[in-house]
Amino acid sequence: MAKDIPDPIAPEKLIEEVLSAYPAKSAKKRAKHLGVAAPVAEGETEIVSKCDTVKSNIKSVPGVMTIRGCAYAGSKGVVWGPVKDMVHISHGPVGCGHYSWSQRRNYYTGTTGVDSFVTFQFTTDFQEKDIVFGGDKKLEKTIDEINELFPLAKGISVQSECPIGLIGDDIEAVSKKKKKDIGKTIVPVRCEGFRGVSQSLGHHIANDAIRDWVFNGGEESSYQPGPYDVNIIGDYNIGGDAWASRMLLEEIGLNVVGSWSGDATLAEIENAPKAKLNLIHCYRSMNYICRYMEENYGVGWMEYNFFGPSQIAASLRAIAAKFDKTIQDKAEEVIAKYQPLVDAVLAKYKPRLEGKKVMLYVGGLRPRHVVDAYHDLGMEIVGTGYEFAHGDDYKRTGEYIKEGTLIYDDVTGYELEKFIEGMRPDLVGSGIKEKYPVQKMGIPFRQMHSWDYSGPYHGYDGFAIFARDMDLAINNPVWGLFDAPWKKSA
Repeated sequence: MAKDIPDPIAPEKLIEEVLSAYPAKSAKKRAKHLGVAAPVAEGETEIVSKCDTVKSNIKSVPGVMTIRGCAYAGSKGVVWGPVKDMVHISHGPVGCGHYSWSQRRNYYTGTTGVDSFVTFQFTTDFQEKDIVFGGDKKLEKTIDEINELFPLAKGISVQSECPIGLIGDDIEAVSKKKKKDIGKTIVPVRCEGFRGVSQSLGHHIANDAIRDWVFNGGEESSYQPGPYDVNIIGDYNIGGDAWASRMLLEEIGLNVVGSWSGDATLAEIENAPKAKLNLIHCYRSMNYICRYMEENYGVGWMEYNFFGPSQIAASLRAIAAKFDKTIQDKAEEVIAKYQPLVDAVLAKYKPRLEGKKVMLYVGGLRPRHVVDAYHDLGMEIVGTGYEFAHGDDYKRTGEYIKEGTLIYDDVTGYELEKFIEGMRPDLVGSGIKEKYPVQKMGIPFRQMHSWDYSGPYHGYDGFAIFARDMDLAINNPVWGLFDAPWKKSA
């Protein structure tokens, strides 16, 4: 006879149990990264986060495997890699480029190998002699070969791997020299993996490279701006997300100058400072360049969230409020136009998903941005956390989650499995490294970094796909064919 399934453990108690397995010093460190969303203090005049006591952006405990990426991943894999008409060289041994090769499903238009290179892998393929004698000459030769083989490439970025910073290759000098030789934009990016505590510093370094080598080191853009010009910033077009967002913005009458870096061209980045407004989706990865454009070009910026109908409508209205009544009226028309679709999706899926509990653990914006999409379907977020967040990310998260939500920063594999076992969620949304252990625990799972080969999830049509995928995961009959470890007989 199967054992009775115990009730979920209270978050505070669960944190205590997890920390009790660590040595005292490690437990003290990890305790700073774990918490429970507290109530907002009464009488506060501004938003106070429910989870701003959680520490973040601190180096992981040595010897404890976490789920973070490195600075190279943040630059090459996130910011620069999706720029489609540039060639991105992984400068160093073959491994970093190979294992970051076309993993994020950054969709793009164009002819692959002719004017688009997102799914290609270019490397200088360092060998032992290159470590000893340096790789500057090899980098020059690689750039010459790329220019000969792919003449329609608009530019090249050099993504440094760890050995480059250790041996002191002067990628800036090589880039300046080859720019004169071939007459194209060449961007050196000092994103060696050892820099910083996670991939977050790689985002910042990549943003600074845009500032220094595209805005301040490229050709003056001839683009003539209009009154409704906007940029989509920090959308990497996973499964077509940026296309869905662009469609909505254009429907309300705005002109999208560029969407970067997903499906972006170098020209779109060059034109960006002439827009009227920057709309940023992934705050963590691209807020740096938005702040720079505001300070130096007067381009304002704002966050938006196109996950789920409640946030889509709120974001469209907030964006439209930055423009005139023409745009505001069109925004209301678009919201009304898609309401029947929203009603149909909710009528079909909300009865099947209402009351289901979800735990999230992702990077970037998703641990907070997707929360209301689940809420729209009647689902409950019982735990959420980030791989490489900063304090301001957790402050923003407090606006979305409810009191009592379990919060975990840079969680270890042990902690995450214990939290899942204790919270008993109906669904976990995380990354590929977590997918299979969670499924072996008998818990439905969705890969929330690249949508488990589905998508888009942005926009109204994306919400329909999102709801379908969550239903397919949770209500799949396969989960009735085996028991989770805590359901098995004694």
